Amino acid sequence: MDQEKLSPVYSPVQESRHNGSPSQKTAMPRWKYKGKERSTIELLCSWIVDHQISIAASLLSTLFLTHLSYPQARHHTRKFFQLSYYNPTTGNFAAGWDDLFFVIYWITVFTGMRCAVMDYILAPFATWAGLRKKKAIVRFAEQAWLMLYDAVFWMTGMYIYYNSDYWLSLTNLWVDFPTREISGLVKWYYLVQFAFWLQQIVVVNIEELRKDYAQMFSHHVITCTLIFTSYGYHQSKVGNVILCIMDLADIILPFAKILKYFKFGLICDVTFGVFIVTWFVSRHLFYNAICWSIWAQVPYVMNYGCFQGSSTSLQGPLPIPNDWDHLIQPFYDPEGLICMNDRIRLVFLGMLLLLQFVLLLWFATIVRIAWTVVNGGEADDTRSDDEEEELETEGCKGSDTRGFKMKEDYIEVEDPLIEQEVWAEDMHFKPPVKGSNMQKNSRSSSARRSTRRGEGHSAATTAVSLRASAGDRKELLGRIGCDHKGS
Repeated sequence: MDQEKLSPVYSPVQESRHNGSPSQKTAMPRWKYKGKERSTIELLCSWIVDHQISIAASLLSTLFLTHLSYPQARHHTRKFFQLSYYNPTTGNFAAGWDDLFFVIYWITVFTGMRCAVMDYILAPFATWAGLRKKKAIVRFAEQAWLMLYDAVFWMTGMYIYYNSDYWLSLTNLWVDFPTREISGLVKWYYLVQFAFWLQQIVVVNIEELRKDYAQMFSHHVITCTLIFTSYGYHQSKVGNVILCIMDLADIILPFAKILKYFKFGLICDVTFGVFIVTWFVSRHLFYNAICWSIWAQVPYVMNYGCFQGSSTSLQGPLPIPNDWDHLIQPFYDPEGLICMNDRIRLVFLGMLLLLQFVLLLWFATIVRIAWTVVNGGEADDTRSDDEEEELETEGCKGSDTRGFKMKEDYIEVEDPLIEQEVWAEDMHFKPPVKGSNMQKNSRSSSARRSTRRGEGHSAATTAVSLRASAGDRKELLGRIGCDHKGS
């Protein structure tokens, strides 16, 4: 009498999406791993995360269709994708409240573009290049997107900086205040950077929770506040320099992480060393030189007082009024009152120093990683998820992740079954020796298999056990049809 022995098979397959590569959305939202019942808001957020591309495409297509179909609405729709406050006399642009429409447009563009590029280009490329772990593919896509963005906007910012009158001159950052109008390229660069960092605030809240979430979220909020206030107070010169300082290190770090994902350990460590030097020089030397200039040079170089009017009819300096309205006029009135004094200067300096404090916290972490590398270790990504250690499967332990803890080596799928003919005569049962090592090992092995494969598979792994007694053997033979009636 033959029987069919059914054994489950586990396949190291990935959760597939878009050409077999995992979506960047597979890493979020974070609450699905905590076993909590999701609220209505969480379900709504999950739906938005899962439909980022379609939502962005729908909003943008609606905007352009409205612009093309209703000429009377173009006065309003063009504010979303065209720069506002153009002065045909000077060929430059002023700043005003309508610029927020342009920022909203680019937030929508970045939301759809980020997801599309990561899902359809970067993740498939990672799979083609040899990455197999879902977590590594998602992380590669995230870091590659940041590297591409920072590279493009660092080069754009450096082009603006190099062709300006304040190139390598701290003093010239503060002359000719207020500069009421700026070129179209500078305005586009500044507003798009503002939109990107606003969108990054959303990103850090929909990605999996990172260990440095508080620092990252604080950094993004402070950065957005500085960009917004410096733009309103016509300080785009110093804003351009600071963005260039920040973007340079943000190119090198993602590149080092990408090398880590592809297990180029030595090159990664060298790149990480370059990153440390670049970070220190740019964010703690050049950056603090600007802070020093605000403290020491601004009172002697910048025009204090209030000014009013356009760039061609500027009036001032005027006395500073004793109210709060003059502080917010620069944000909504292109020709309204704009003032500068020691109090406003110190507010800007305080926000810059607060950002410097966050950067110092990160630099302390960087130094710890560097010390590990010097002592023979490897550069680790300390921004791993809080949940990763809890959710790491046994199959991942011992695998060569080269310093990066991946959440899943394998993803269980519906188990395919393999049929194999086994004769009853081939099944031998030997009672175990009490207290023998084989019995202990069998129990230990069974427990491990039960833990890895779950309760649903534990019965399958223990149905044919070497520890079967005579009663168990009879029950097993009856189950497979080999127990003769009357025996």
